[in-house]
Amino acid sequence: MDDPHCDLKALERTYAQFGAVNALVAGWRRVYTRELRPLISAARPATLLDIGCGGGDLARQLVRWAAHDGLTLRVTGIDADARAIAYARSQPEFSGVRFRQAFSGDLVREGVRFDFVVSNHLLHHLTAPELSALLLDSETLARQKVVHSDIGRSLLAYAGFNMLASPLFHASFIVEDGLISVRRSFTAPELSSLAPVGWQVRRQFPFRNLLVYGGAGT
Repeated sequence: MDDPHCDLKALERTYAQFGAVNALVAGWRRVYTRELRPLISAARPATLLDIGCGGGDLARQLVRWAAHDGLTLRVTGIDADARAIAYARSQPEFSGVRFRQAFSGDLVREGVRFDFVVSNHLLHHLTAPELSALLLDSETLARQKVVHSDIGRSLLAYAGFNMLASPLFHASFIVEDGLISVRRSFTAPELSSLAPVGWQVRRQFPFRNLLVYGGAGT
């Protein structure tokens, strides 16, 4: 997917399948319920920044869950890849969600802030300096809490994803790139060693690491 010359149709099918993949492996319903919902006030709309939003499935899902709970959540999804933003914007318009091509640093320079900052499957794509910059930007951009969710690397996670995903996802980069992502991802101790002061690594069953800043318990 990171190849600027990859097959566009296969890339768009990958974006289209992200929602199913995330429902299968990412555990965002638990993240929303435990980490975000307790901090959202019914008295006013909350704002959230989704960094590396891809095709926008997580941004839309978070707004759906909040609305179901009688809460208002407005999400801005950003991605550095113009192809991701083009795909996200090509989908039916979704109230409370907007997308733009940008880096987190662009928003820091603009002086904007959000109640929450999140990302999904982003950390393992970054070099050490890029990770440090992302975490510093996240601290600046978030008023309440940051949750960066990623895969926890293990042989069992690799084998399990291969077994589950291979029969389900075809004509896209889901399986190939997913297995690369597992290999590139961090173990919890590795992520803890890179986390600045004030950040916590929380393991989430079965193979997830949450890198969390702010909110209750930090």
